[in-house]
Amino acid sequence: MNGITIAIDGYSSCGKSTLAKHLASHLGYTYIDSGAMYRAVALYVMENGLVHNGLLDRPKLLQALEGIEIRFEHDPMTDKSATYLNGRNVEEEIRSMEVSQHVTLVSPIPEVRAKLVKLQQAFGRERGVVMDGRDIGTVVFPDAEVKLFMTARPEVRAQRRYHELCEKGLDVEFSTVLENIHQRDLDDTTRAADPLIQAPDAVEIDNSDITAEQQFVRALDVVLEVLARVGQE
Repeated sequence: MNGITIAIDGYSSCGKSTLAKHLASHLGYTYIDSGAMYRAVALYVMENGLVHNGLLDRPKLLQALEGIEIRFEHDPMTDKSATYLNGRNVEEEIRSMEVSQHVTLVSPIPEVRAKLVKLQQAFGRERGVVMDGRDIGTVVFPDAEVKLFMTARPEVRAQRRYHELCEKGLDVEFSTVLENIHQRDLDDTTRAADPLIQAPDAVEIDNSDITAEQQFVRALDVVLEVLARVGQE
């Protein structure tokens, strides 16, 4: 068996990517950031004038969708995986607050989700994969051997996100970040296409009051238990 598939879902700014990267590094697995893919689409619509007064020009996005290419490559400058949009490294640009505010315009669109889910499934076909997002354990990899569901109080998540943005030198207000967290939670859980829900067989980890290292230990215990079990089958 060439490794297992680990699906990590959960709310915005729950540390899903941090946990996924840590697990992938520890296990020697491939990490795939599904959220970066939606952020790349959001950046595309921003740069191509497809948003006017907060409203998305959906017909034009659907026309352009086939030509939007997203891939991941190793960045030798940072020694990390980087997101590429139509051949351009956009890893830094997609992490901005402005892109975060535009993600909710593109993520509910069924055609966008269908395209990205297909890409995600192709990336994970080789197994030995850790992927995080909103619908990984329910839609992308419903048969994943390990499913984790991350949660934390909104105020805690907003504080973490606020500090992250401030460390990057961005001028943001905590109230704006918290509002964005609440809006993304609402959009994620109420959209018609692939809403954020906890898979019945997912292990929930509330990281409101634990460290990233404690979170990692809990998650790794789940993974090792599954690996021991499948190794005996």
